[in-house]
Amino acid sequence: MARQRLKYVCKDCGYEAPGWLGKCPACGKWGSLVEETAASETKGGLGRVSPSSSPCPIVGLKGAGETRFTSGIVELDRVLGGGVVPGSLVLVAGNPGIGKSTLLLQMSAAASCDDKVLYVSGEESADQIKFRGDRLGIDSEGLLVLSEVDIENIEYWIRKIHPGLVIIDSIQAVFTKDLSSAPGSISQVSECAGRLMRNAKGLGIPVYIVGHVTKEGAIAGPKVLEHMVDTVLYFEGDNRRSFRILRCVKNRFGSTNEIGVFQMHDTGLLEISNPSEIFLSDRSHLVSGSCVTASIEGTRPILAEIEALVTRTHFGVSRRTATGVDLNRVAIILAVLEKRAGLGLSPYDVYVSVAGGAKLNEPSTDLAIACAIASSFRNALCHPDTVIIGEIGLSGEVRAVNRIESRIAEAEKLGFKRCIIPVSDTSLPRDYENLRVISVKTINDALESAMIRKA
Repeated sequence: MARQRLKYVCKDCGYEAPGWLGKCPACGKWGSLVEETAASETKGGLGRVSPSSSPCPIVGLKGAGETRFTSGIVELDRVLGGGVVPGSLVLVAGNPGIGKSTLLLQMSAAASCDDKVLYVSGEESADQIKFRGDRLGIDSEGLLVLSEVDIENIEYWIRKIHPGLVIIDSIQAVFTKDLSSAPGSISQVSECAGRLMRNAKGLGIPVYIVGHVTKEGAIAGPKVLEHMVDTVLYFEGDNRRSFRILRCVKNRFGSTNEIGVFQMHDTGLLEISNPSEIFLSDRSHLVSGSCVTASIEGTRPILAEIEALVTRTHFGVSRRTATGVDLNRVAIILAVLEKRAGLGLSPYDVYVSVAGGAKLNEPSTDLAIACAIASSFRNALCHPDTVIIGEIGLSGEVRAVNRIESRIAEAEKLGFKRCIIPVSDTSLPRDYENLRVISVKTINDALESAMIRKA
């Protein structure tokens, strides 16, 4: 006879314990363990095993990249690594109202032109989805809508229809009757995601699932959910702005840290083919504390504006704030500026931001951050037609960065006339007709080349 037992699961990391603990031994969170009923256990043995597959030589297998098909959205294909892979399980996460459902509904409409698409919603009725589809101009016979939260019923329709693509919105709303815990719990999310993964791999159908995020920005549910899926996409953006960034943080079939840029309109999400022009569209050339850098996001270079504001503090301890860049990296750059460039920044508040809502995590933006801070501190303008690229060492030297040729080419394409790069990157494959390359060795050389005059 089947047995049932109680277990206590950490709602932050998924750690399981036989009894309640005040502090999770895995992640260290207090009060995060919740009581759940474990799945039914049945006795079994090796003699009852009936394998559904057998080993085969790798040379006779067909690679996943050979069978990709387009999603109908160029920016989404870029982030996925070239298109949709059959049998893949993809997790799309983001803040509420950021546009996850809109993106996947547009993807479903484009993919339904070639094959049937099953769009399963556990949070909206079929009529609500139809209303949103009318607003987006979607009218496709191949797009099938199902309002369902029971995983057994969802599996039944997947096997019966055998669509070319399945969308689950969202994984936190789906549940199985085999578990007594509430939908969205650790065990429910793990079990339902596991069953969807088995259907995706067994039937060769790509499955895209929507995941909610916590107030800290992490994906709600067990951490094993991110390990289970093939691809994890984060939809980022500010609800007060129309631009959205789709960022890939895990991809078994392509490169990570690839981004796609969209703009939200009344008719849905529009693709932005040249993000650099968007991030630099509102740039002011007559304000100190502003300069442009080139960052590599996935496979393409993107130009973005770095802004800095340095003002005398009115409190005992100066404040440092960073938006879009690593605050710890900014603190190191401030220490180098004070020690190697002689800028007395200790009694000043320093604010650093990336315009347009972009997030830059590359060390190649160090030199641009330093020039923006120095520009605001000295109240001196940076050359408006200059792109600044380079990593800063603790001794004040400017170090080389990767893919310098593509960064310079992007700057030349957008009309910039000067580019400041590390001296070790001077061995370029060709000369640039409309752009002057300036090589610098130290942070002082970079500041001298970047500054133009007093504001």
